[in-house]
Amino acid sequence: MPSDNIKRQLNLPKDHSFFLFGPRQVGKTTLIKKNFDSASCLVYDLLIPEEYRRLVQNPGRFRDEVINREKKITHVFIDEVQKLPSIMDEVHYLMENIKDPPKFILSGSSARKLKRSNANMLGGRAYQFFLSTLTYQEIIGEKGEESFSLFKALELGTLPAVYLATRESAILTLQSYVNTYIKEEVQIEALVRNLNVFVEFLRLSAESNGQIINYSNLASDLGLSSSTIKEYYQILEDTLLGFMLRPFSKKIKRKISKHPKFYFFDTGVCRALNKELSVELSPKTKKFGSVFEHFIIKEFVNLKNYINPEYELSFYRTENNAEVDLVINSPHGEVYAIEIKASDSPSKSELRGLISLKEVCPEAILLCASLSPKQYMIDEILVCPWQNIFDKVFTN
Repeated sequence: MPSDNIKRQLNLPKDHSFFLFGPRQVGKTTLIKKNFDSASCLVYDLLIPEEYRRLVQNPGRFRDEVINREKKITHVFIDEVQKLPSIMDEVHYLMENIKDPPKFILSGSSARKLKRSNANMLGGRAYQFFLSTLTYQEIIGEKGEESFSLFKALELGTLPAVYLATRESAILTLQSYVNTYIKEEVQIEALVRNLNVFVEFLRLSAESNGQIINYSNLASDLGLSSSTIKEYYQILEDTLLGFMLRPFSKKIKRKISKHPKFYFFDTGVCRALNKELSVELSPKTKKFGSVFEHFIIKEFVNLKNYINPEYELSFYRTENNAEVDLVINSPHGEVYAIEIKASDSPSKSELRGLISLKEVCPEAILLCASLSPKQYMIDEILVCPWQNIFDKVFTN
């Protein structure tokens, strides 16, 4: 099934300018071209060397071409806009100073270069959206659950070009992705002084994916300062290669973790960085459980970005190691506490973190995402199939 046949959950506006950010190969260009008629769209692809050089050598040409565009052109699409931050001033000028300006579509794999160069972010004149890997609900689409393979999603991830390929092709794509794109993305933008050290940091951060970050230990292992390690993680966040999950922040008396966890944006990319792609995951192992947790949390992060960015995601862990994998505060005031278990029959003793959280947050709705085929109750905890957990949280 070609990736352009998959209906994405992110809805893009036709009547307003917007940024669309996301890692490479998640389908940003495909989504835009599917939603906007090429006949009414003026396209500038800054990944094409000739196009990039043309605009760098003569910046005024962009303004002239937009002003003198054909009447049928309603949108201007600039792909990989971070490669030429100065073009944002031209976009701003056109928005404010010409009659009937077009709507601008500005996509890129990173907002970091725009921010670092003090680029004009249009002061709220353009919405911001984020696209990531395929979600479970996008993959099943109208074909149903039989079209989805949990094992493939866990082992290889859900980048469109990976999930929709054969296993052999998927592995080669992922290896190329981590060996070429990630390193080049950092190197080209001159984000770090020592690329080799940063590559080692990538390996260690993938190794500790989903664990509470110990900045001091990582700094010691790499011979760097803790502040540099924090900057490296910031690079991963800014280039959208991963996200932080921060501790539950409600004021409670118990001592809880103060350090965040970090997750890569895709399970396959994380496994590729760990050089684990050739090793098949085995159910009922610790590794399977950690990748399953990564997958569910990644799904929630993606859905939050698509459905309502006002949802707040965190985790809960006390000094006595009572832990809840995911705590979600909805904009409607609900608190959902979610434990993720790669088991078809989680027991009460495995869910003590939920009980601990309930004691300090009585309004919390307790849920367990599991491999169980049917949902059931353990006291106040609803244990349900992982496929159904998302509908328990996101309401229309």
